[in-house]
Amino acid sequence: MKTKINLLLTLLFSISVFAQEIEISGVITSASDGMPLPGVSVVVKGTSRGVSSGFDGNYAITVQKGEEIQFSYIGFKTVTITVVDQSVINVALEDDVESLNEVVVVGYGTQRKEDLTGAISTVKSEDIAKTPNSNIMQSLQGKVAGVQITSNGSPGASPNIRVRGVNSYLAGNNPLFVVDGMFYDNIDFLDSSQIESISVLKDASSISIFGQRGVNGVIIIETKNGKLNQKPVFTYNGYTGFQNAQNVVKMANAEQFVTMALESGSQADIEYIENAIQRYGRSRVNPNIPDVNTDWYKEVLRVAPIYSHSLGVTGGNENTTYGVNASYFSQDGILDMKNEYERFNIQSNIEVKLSDRVKVGTNAIFSNATQYNPENGAWFQAYFAVPILPVYDRSNLEATPIAFSDATQIGYRGSQNPFPVMTFNENQLKIKKILASMFLEVDLIQDKLKFKTFYSHDYSTLSERNVRLPYFISENSQRETSSIRRAEAKYSNQLWDNTLTYTDNFGDHALTAIVGTSYRDEQYNTFSATGNDIQGIGLESSWYLNFADPTTFSNQVNEIGDRFYSFAVFGRLEYSFKDKYLVNATLRHEGDGRFPKKLWETTPAVGLGWVISNEDFFESNELFNFLKLRVAWGRLANGSLGGSTGARTVSQVVTDIGDVPTNGILTTNTFQDLRREILEETNFGISSRLFDNRLNLEIDYYIRDTENLVLPREVPITAEVVNDNIGEMRNQGLEIAANWSQSINDNWSFSVGANIATLKNEITKINSTQGYFDTGSAEFRQRLIVGEPVNAFYGWEVIGVYQNDAQVSADPTAQYELTENSNQLVPGDFIYKDQNNDGRIDAEDRVVLGSYLPTFTYGGNFNVSYKQFDLSVAVSGQTGNSILNRKRGEVIFTNDTNIDADFAINRWHGEGTTNTYPSSEGRRKAWNQKMSSFFVEDGAYFRVQNVQLAYTIPSSNFKGALSPEIKLTLTAERPLTVFDYNGFNPEVANGVDRQTYPVPAVYTFGVNIKI
Repeated sequence: MKTKINLLLTLLFSISVFAQEIEISGVITSASDGMPLPGVSVVVKGTSRGVSSGFDGNYAITVQKGEEIQFSYIGFKTVTITVVDQSVINVALEDDVESLNEVVVVGYGTQRKEDLTGAISTVKSEDIAKTPNSNIMQSLQGKVAGVQITSNGSPGASPNIRVRGVNSYLAGNNPLFVVDGMFYDNIDFLDSSQIESISVLKDASSISIFGQRGVNGVIIIETKNGKLNQKPVFTYNGYTGFQNAQNVVKMANAEQFVTMALESGSQADIEYIENAIQRYGRSRVNPNIPDVNTDWYKEVLRVAPIYSHSLGVTGGNENTTYGVNASYFSQDGILDMKNEYERFNIQSNIEVKLSDRVKVGTNAIFSNATQYNPENGAWFQAYFAVPILPVYDRSNLEATPIAFSDATQIGYRGSQNPFPVMTFNENQLKIKKILASMFLEVDLIQDKLKFKTFYSHDYSTLSERNVRLPYFISENSQRETSSIRRAEAKYSNQLWDNTLTYTDNFGDHALTAIVGTSYRDEQYNTFSATGNDIQGIGLESSWYLNFADPTTFSNQVNEIGDRFYSFAVFGRLEYSFKDKYLVNATLRHEGDGRFPKKLWETTPAVGLGWVISNEDFFESNELFNFLKLRVAWGRLANGSLGGSTGARTVSQVVTDIGDVPTNGILTTNTFQDLRREILEETNFGISSRLFDNRLNLEIDYYIRDTENLVLPREVPITAEVVNDNIGEMRNQGLEIAANWSQSINDNWSFSVGANIATLKNEITKINSTQGYFDTGSAEFRQRLIVGEPVNAFYGWEVIGVYQNDAQVSADPTAQYELTENSNQLVPGDFIYKDQNNDGRIDAEDRVVLGSYLPTFTYGGNFNVSYKQFDLSVAVSGQTGNSILNRKRGEVIFTNDTNIDADFAINRWHGEGTTNTYPSSEGRRKAWNQKMSSFFVEDGAYFRVQNVQLAYTIPSSNFKGALSPEIKLTLTAERPLTVFDYNGFNPEVANGVDRQTYPVPAVYTFGVNIKI
C-alpha cells in the first residue's frame, strides 16, 4: 500500500513539474531590418490562450513546459517554438513573400503587393496615431506622394484633399473614403486610434471598380478588430495638450500707422489721428500718436486646449472576432470666442463563422458631435482694424451691453472692431451619425468560389442654431433686433453590393475573377426657418423659433430635398503567370438617373505588370531583391455634377429699333443637360526592393486627361450663364517614394523615408468664341486659359517702383497715362511691364501671375529606436504655387485701414528705399491697386510636420500578475513652418487668402496602455 502511495505521489509530482507554469517574455523583430513588430499574434498552439506584441515588439505570456508557442504576423513566416526551460524567447520573423504581398486592401478584396499593377500607397497606423487632430486625413500630410492635403485650423473642420491635382473645375475634388466597406465623402467621425491600415488608390485602373464616386481617388481604411483565438486585449489611448498660433502676421503698430498716414497726405486720416488723441489721450513715449497701440491679432487669439481619450477591447475565439471602442475628442479654437468642437464615438464590429463555409459580420458607428463655428470675418476685421483703436472704450457710455470701441466714433468709415461679431454671434451645429453595415459571406465552392452580400447605411442629421444677439456700440455698429435661424438637415445613403469571387491556381497560373452589382440610394432634405425679435433673448432656453415674432417668418422659411439612384455592374480579372507576368482588367457599367442625356456609362481599365526579379536571368543580381515594371490605363466617369437642371423664362423688354423704343418679349432657356465628365489616365510605374530588402522604392509617372469638362458658358443675346461640357484639362506628374530600414545592433535601429511629386495642370481645350473664361472677381481676376493652370491668377506684372521724377519722365507708359488719362505718376508708384510694347498699360498687358496648385510637393520621415526609446521626425513642403493676398489687396475698397508691418517698414519713402513696395501715398492710388504680381505671393513652404519622442514600459510579471504595457509620448505637431508669404501660413485651399482660419501648432502629452 505504501509503495502504491509513493508511486502515486511520484506520478503527481511529475505531472505537477511537467505542468509547471513559466512566464516567457521577449521581443519580436523583423529579420530583414531588425525593426520591432507590434501586433504579432503570440498563441499557445492548440489553445485559445494568446497575446499580441506591444508597440516596441515586446510580449509576455504564461505557458507550461512542453507547450508550443506560435508567432504569426501578416507578411512574415510563422514561427513555432517548443518551451523547455526558457524564460526569454526573442524571435526574428523572416519575410514571407507570399504573405507579404497579401496585405494591400483594394476594391472588393485584397491583392498581393507583387501582383499590383496600379499606383497604390499604404500608410502605417502608428504614423496616423501620432497626429493630434479631429480628422485623420491631416495625418497623411507629406506622407503619400501625389496627395496634397491643405489643413484648416478651425475645430472640427475637414482638410482639403487632392489626389494628383484637380480633375474638375466645378465639381468637388475630394476623394472617396471606404471605411470597412462603407462609402463616405467625409470621415470626420473616425478616431485615429482605431485605424488598422490605410491604402491610397491613386490611378484610374486601381479606382475603376468603384465607378464615378472614386474619380478623385479612393482612400480605403480598415479599422481594428480582434483575431481568432485571441484573449481580450484592452487598450487606452489618450493625450492632452494645447494649440498655439504660429507665424502670427505682424501688423503696423501705432507709430508705424501714424507715420504712414502722415506720409499719405490724407487730411482726413490726419484728422482721425487727432480725434483718437482727443478721445484716448497722448502717448507718453511719443506725444504725436494716441495713447493706444492695439495688436488686434494678439487680442483675438488665444492658446486653446485639445484632448482625446479612447478605450477599446478586441479579442476572439475559434469562430468569432470582435472589437468595441469608445472615444471622446475635444478641441477649442484659437479664435477667442465660442469656437470649439466636441465628439463622442462608439464603434463596434463582430465577425462570426457560422460554419466552415458561412461567415457573417456587422460594423456599427455612432458619432455625436457638437461644433461651434467661428465668425471667420473676425480674421478680416483684425487685419484691417487700426492700432490706435482700443478693444474697449470707457467713454462710450451709450454702448450696451459691453462698451466696445468703434472706429466710426473717431471718423473712420467702418467700425473695425472684431469683438462685437465674436461676442454677440453664436453658431451651433449638432451632428449625429449612425453608420451601420452587415455582410454575409458564403463559400459556394470551398476555397474556389465565394459569394458576398454587403449592405451599409449612412444616416446623418445636422441641427443648426444660429443666434444673433442685439447690441449697440454706435449708430454705425449696432443690431437692434435679435434673430435666430434653425435648420435641420437629414442625409441618407444606402449601399447594397453583391459579389462573386472565383480564385484558382493551376500549374503556373493564378486567377482571381470578381463580378458584382452595386446599388445606391441617396437622399437628403433640408428645412430652415429664421425668426427675429426673440423674447427673453438673454436666456439660452429662449433660443427657439417659438420665442421669435411670428410675423417675421415671411420669406424666411425654406425646404429643399432630392433623391437619386444609381446601379452598376462590374467585374475584375486578376491573372498571374509564373508570378512574372501580370494582368489586371476591370470593367464597370454604371447607370445614373441624373444624366438622361447618357444614362449609362461604361468605363474600362487594364493594368500590366512584369516582375523582372522572378526571371531566370535575374537570379544572379545582387542589387535588387524585387523589381517590377507596371503600366496601367483606365477611364472613369465623374457624376458629382447633376445632369439636368434649369428653367425657361419669359420677360418683357424695351429696346430701341431705329431710335424708336419698342416693346418686346424675351425668352430664355437656362436648361442644362450635362454628360458626365470622363477622366482617362495612363500610369507607368516601377516597384522595387533593394539591398537585402532594406530599401523600398516606388516610381510612378502619369498622364490624366479630363474630357467633357464642365465650364460656365454664356448664352448669346440673353447673357444667361449655363454649365456645359465644353472643355478639357490635363494633369501629369512624377511620383517617387523611397524608404530605408536597418537594424544596427540589438539596441539601435532606424528608418528614413522620403517622397516627392511633381504636378503640371493645364486647360487643354475650351469650346468658346473668346477661348477663355474669366473667374474670380472683377477686382481680383482669375482666368481659365488654354495652356495655363485652372483658375490662374491674371493681372499686371510689377517690375519696379519709380524712384525719381526723371525716371517717370523717361517712361512712355507714364507719359501716356498723363496725356491720355490725366493720371500723373510720381516716385513711389509701381512700374508695370508693357507686355506688348505699345507704350501704354491696359488690359492687353495682363498675364498669368501664378497658380494655387503646387508644381512640387515633398515629404520625409526619420525614425530611430534605442531600447525602449523611439524618436520620429516628419517633414513636408511644397513649391511652385502662388497665393493671392486679398487682405492686402482690398485696400481698393477702403483706404482708412491698417496695413501689415512688412508693408509699413518696407514702403517706398525716398529714392533707393525699395523697388518693391509703393509709397504710403501711392498705396491709396488706383494705379497701384490693380490686380498685379504685388498681391500674388510665393506660397512655397517647408514644415517640420511632426516630432514625437516615445518611451515604452514593457509588460512584466509583478507579484504573479501581468502588468500593462505603457507607452508615453511627447508630440509636437507643426512646430516649425518656414515660408515667405505674408500671412499666418501658406495653406490656402483655393489660393485666395481673405479670412483663412490659421493652422496652429499642437503640443501634446500622450499615454497608451495595453493590457
